[in-house]
Amino acid sequence: MRAILPIFILAFCLTLGVNAQEPESVTIVGIDEIYLAKDDGTGSAGEPAAAFITTDVPIFCVVLLNSTRPVTVKMNLVVVSVPGVKAETKVVSATYTTKDSQNRVNFTGRPHGPWVAGKYRVDIFIEGRAAGTKALLIEKPVSRKATDADAKTQKSAAKPKVARLTSIINRTSKFLNLS
Repeated sequence: MRAILPIFILAFCLTLGVNAQEPESVTIVGIDEIYLAKDDGTGSAGEPAAAFITTDVPIFCVVLLNSTRPVTVKMNLVVVSVPGVKAETKVVSATYTTKDSQNRVNFTGRPHGPWVAGKYRVDIFIEGRAAGTKALLIEKPVSRKATDADAKTQKSAAKPKVARLTSIINRTSKFLNLS
């Protein structure tokens, strides 16, 4: 019995030592920046962009993390206001788990054809918790045909003004006997 008592006391002291250690602090990985980008021409994300048109396919969502610790990052591209589409509909959803020393995630949104013009939102989740959002407006491109038609209209409207001005100059010249 005397031999068991010192072993019991030693085990008890070791247990106290383990419980007295402070737990390691868990760093929560967050977002430094979220930006949207167009294709740079090589199939990669280009510089941050603020304006998009329906023919900008694909659109990249770049997420810069504040840590290089491995985490799972999820991106949902959600409809906010698009004609014919119910609000809060997920258009694209993708998940990526980073590896050691990675702090950048590139997501790509690519519809089957052109985008439908309207307002969208990108929601980012890290380890299942909401971490950030970014608004996205996709507009219809300006029609070249309309621009060309406007230019022709302006030119044809200018021709009568020039002809009229020439006529006035000719009449004035005759009146003043300058010709």
